[in-house]
Amino acid sequence: MTQVRVLIGTAKGAFVATRPAAGTAWQVEGPHFGGWEVYHLKGSPIDPDRVWAAPSTGWHGQVIQHSKDGGRTWEVMGNEFAYRGETRTHQWYDGTPHPWEFARVWHLEPSPVDVDTIYAGVEDAALFRSTDAGRTWSELEGLRTHSTAGTWQPGAGGLCLHTIILNPDNPDRIFVAISAAGAFRSDDGGITWLPINTGLDSGHLPDQDATVGHCVHNLAQHPDRPDTLFMQKHWDVLRTDDAGDHWREVSGNLPSDFGFPIEVDPNDPETIFVVPILSDSEHYPPDGKMRVARSRTGGDQWELLTEGLPQAHAYGNILRDAMSLDAEDPCGIYVGTTDGVVYASDDGGDHWAPIVEHLPRILSVEAQSIP
Repeated sequence: MTQVRVLIGTAKGAFVATRPAAGTAWQVEGPHFGGWEVYHLKGSPIDPDRVWAAPSTGWHGQVIQHSKDGGRTWEVMGNEFAYRGETRTHQWYDGTPHPWEFARVWHLEPSPVDVDTIYAGVEDAALFRSTDAGRTWSELEGLRTHSTAGTWQPGAGGLCLHTIILNPDNPDRIFVAISAAGAFRSDDGGITWLPINTGLDSGHLPDQDATVGHCVHNLAQHPDRPDTLFMQKHWDVLRTDDAGDHWREVSGNLPSDFGFPIEVDPNDPETIFVVPILSDSEHYPPDGKMRVARSRTGGDQWELLTEGLPQAHAYGNILRDAMSLDAEDPCGIYVGTTDGVVYASDDGGDHWAPIVEHLPRILSVEAQSIP
């Protein structure tokens, strides 16, 4: 029977929840890096015991950590995230030029083809890569120096590169998303980049055909359909079937199309999950009812999953990296809230139960199936 491990990043440390086998109780260890903000942890798809974490504090800065035993012990790695060449400027919130400044790592994405290669998405937005397990980092500067980059403005959370999608069958193709610049695709391993935002409707932009400036919250892809991507935007859920060249809205009957995370069922590329949130000024579920929305039709038609989730006085948010699916069939789904609860479903979302409560504000959740 498969073991499932859930890596949990919080505002005050990291936790590791483990279920030794189906039907057994969850065991929770932590906090690791107690008191540190851990924006993200993620394990290698090649060797799941190889795990990287991105803790930071205002005092210590960013300190990347690496574990070779599934998160029991950790080793400090390299932490020099230096922009290559001329730093340049992007636009600040008030529209004035602002120099690029490294703040933190938002997302770590281990390579699906090389266990020592890992990518890091950072604030201010840039993509870094390490080929020595995180000891040294090099910027793929073609993204930050894109011809549109001088017009990028931060979203409410900062100018952050928060989503990285790698494809094991085509290592040269990389998708990233930046708040609030939009989605981008590289077809040459990260040397050059193409904005892929055609079809996005962003009411705050004076030009609805703008190439960039769209507040993309998250992207998801099924590896068997590399040209199909799903997007949770600031408002709207969308899909593309041509690798981002054109998007169409699939929000359908959602009670709210605002939200942060989006995921695809590993067993079915047409089954997707989102968590509706009331609005950009009210970061909690509509009507105080926590509901995970599932579409088995690739969008447009949605059902609300509620069994075991709080249906009154639920005012926690679910951040963009705080939902994850394991590789079981049916898939397990794990959702972490900003009020410190991780809910799990082991039947594709039909039934839910908390696996840990009273944690600090949850920033990220990553599930691993351990053979």
